[in-house]
Amino acid sequence: MPIPEDVTGEEIDKGVRQELMSLPKTLAEDVAKNLVMVAKLLDDDPERAYQYSRVALRLASRVAAVREAAGFASYAVGKYAEALAEFRAARRMTGNSELWPVMADCERGMGRPERALAMAGEPEVQKLDRAGQVEMRMVAAGARRDMGQADAAVVTLQSPELASNSIQPWTARLRYAYADALLAVDREDEAREWFAKALEADQGGTTDASDRLAELDGVEFVDALDPEEEAAADDDARQPVEESKAEDSNAEESEVDELPSDEDMAEPEPEADDAEDVEPVAEATSEGRAAGPEKDDGDER
Repeated sequence: MPIPEDVTGEEIDKGVRQELMSLPKTLAEDVAKNLVMVAKLLDDDPERAYQYSRVALRLASRVAAVREAAGFASYAVGKYAEALAEFRAARRMTGNSELWPVMADCERGMGRPERALAMAGEPEVQKLDRAGQVEMRMVAAGARRDMGQADAAVVTLQSPELASNSIQPWTARLRYAYADALLAVDREDEAREWFAKALEADQGGTTDASDRLAELDGVEFVDALDPEEEAAADDDARQPVEESKAEDSNAEESEVDELPSDEDMAEPEPEADDAEDVEPVAEATSEGRAAGPEKDDGDER
């Protein structure tokens, strides 16, 4: 996988750099660059991030930070079994429980919500910091909904963190999850209130709370055409007009072609040498020749 020249590997976290010091210098630099690319692309281009993570994994599979990065890249593209295996490996290497909530969510992704719910009651949850415990609560509520227990999901999310007015990095997502759970049990007015609270806390745009609010208010958005589509639409609109103009122009030219020339309109001059031999026009007309075709002999009979 090509790596941009401006990526040096120095951009990684100090803790990760410390882990990579166990590798030869050149190898450590290559791994670091691939991990930087994973971090850069994970949100906007998860497929490419996943490819870079596989390169790093081939180079340094015994580094916990590499296994963790590979796990998150697999998780981002929906490869939940693969992600769970990487998270478990990283946890074995570090003994850290901070990956517990995302491991439980992988169980949900694999269609095993009962396992995710069981993990929410394990002692490892007590080792999590406050943010980790909030994350675990959201995973447990999601597992409840997966199991058809929508009312229980609402109750699971009710907590001191939800009631708090302070804004934390997880506040918007927790409020959003609660609003979504309320909507699932037809408590629409309360859901709208909590979507609004989620939007208020969502300073980084991590949720689509504004769209959900608009949907509840019956607001429909019309997507604007991109420049290429707009140009194509203009061309399509102009084409009939241009064709009509072309047809009118051709018709005018045809009419001009059919008009008699000055020579055609001039009276023919008599060809006789003497004016006396020319019959007067009035006399010819009186005999009926100028008024119409001659009758043939059959008509007279």
